[in-house]
Amino acid sequence: MTATLKYKKTKNSTLAKFWQKNSPNIMPPIIGIVGFLLIWQLLSTVGILDLPGPLALFTNEQTRIYLMYPFFDRGGTDKGLFWQTLESLKRVLIGYSLAALVGISVGIFIGLNSFMNKALDPIFQFLRTVPPLAWVPLALAALKQNQTAALFVIFITAVWPILINTAVGVQQIPKDYLNVRQVLQLSNKKFFFKILFPSALPYIFTGLRIAIGLAWLAIIAAEIVMSGIVGIGFFIWNAYQNNYTGDIILALIYIGGIGLILDRLVAYLQTKIAPGE
Repeated sequence: MTATLKYKKTKNSTLAKFWQKNSPNIMPPIIGIVGFLLIWQLLSTVGILDLPGPLALFTNEQTRIYLMYPFFDRGGTDKGLFWQTLESLKRVLIGYSLAALVGISVGIFIGLNSFMNKALDPIFQFLRTVPPLAWVPLALAALKQNQTAALFVIFITAVWPILINTAVGVQQIPKDYLNVRQVLQLSNKKFFFKILFPSALPYIFTGLRIAIGLAWLAIIAAEIVMSGIVGIGFFIWNAYQNNYTGDIILALIYIGGIGLILDRLVAYLQTKIAPGE
């Protein structure tokens, strides 16, 4: 009995210390989110905002099904939001990985070659300004398949920030580091892994963080336009066509949450791969 009381006291003490230390960072976001939801619900209730309020996620039967049962699968595109989101994430993973591979490789190449950098930079700057939706018709016309076209849209949207930031990072390597290479007569392999790559890594991760957000935006846009494929973007478009506004709001919550998690995941990888940067 005494041991149990001691355990409870220790646990309560630990929780109290955790709360005392972290409450200044925890409370403001909670207050902000609750305040936002209350204002949204009030505006919807009085009719100023012609959208269902947050309570509609629970009171609307159609939306409540997707909220409470995200894992259902009735076949075809009639799936819960977990499966819709998972399909979108699979496409993002493939397209983003290809963009990272090509972006880092080409970025290092043009970062080391000033002539190629000057020759290709106008093309890269031109292409990176094209919105994801503008690529969709061209991708569909050229590739004929929705799945392949969606992957291309993700790739072409995400590759530019990785490529450009990598090139800038390589160009920013201090001259003293390059002099060390000449003095020590380092091989290309040692120069790459000991000097070039570690020096450019902060810039590379900046590009990777920007790109993961763009990739997530691109797949949503692509899936909205490309009919008949399972994904969170298609789910939103289908809900709009059937006037299920609550479903759209719920999907937006999924999208925002997943986007935040993806950004934090890349940031976490940076702390592990390039600590202190």
